[in-house]
Amino acid sequence: MHRTIKIAVVALALVGGSLVVGSPATADNVTIGISPGGFAFGYTDGYWDRDHNWHGWQNREEAERFRAENRDHYYDRKHDEERNEGWRENEQWWEHH
Repeated sequence: MHRTIKIAVVALALVGGSLVVGSPATADNVTIGISPGGFAFGYTDGYWDRDHNWHGWQNREEAERFRAENRDHYYDRKHDEERNEGWRENEQWWEHH
């Protein structure tokens, strides 16, 4: 059930994010523009999407929000400190419902 709620929140973020893409983030309205493939793994310096594309954080607020909303898939270190640049081939949790 908890995973279903997370998926719903991510889906809402994707829809809402597509409406504000190109708008600058403000302190009271922070939006994460997750790619169409969805996020996979987050690090201090950015995140991998599910299509295996790397994205750097646009600003500190974007990174903090991602970390707060995706604790299970966030790693508190730079991605290049990990084997395979932080791509976790055996942990593709989104494929397992």
